[in-house]
Amino acid sequence: MSNEPKDPKPEKTTDQIGVWLVIGTGIGVTFGIILDNLPIGISIGAALGLVFGAAVSLKNKKD
Repeated sequence: MSNEPKDPKPEKTTDQIGVWLVIGTGIGVTFGIILDNLPIGISIGAALGLVFGAAVSLKNKKD
């Protein structure tokens, strides 16, 4: 038994790039279906997902 206080909020790390890539691809599929051009929609969604994921990951590393 140690007397050290436990961290009340354990640090959870998730791969933000992967999360945003999936979200962006889903949004891209939706736009691709609406615009009747699925490959372009998926490409744009994946690119946006990577950009947002990278930005969030960099922001979390600074904190």
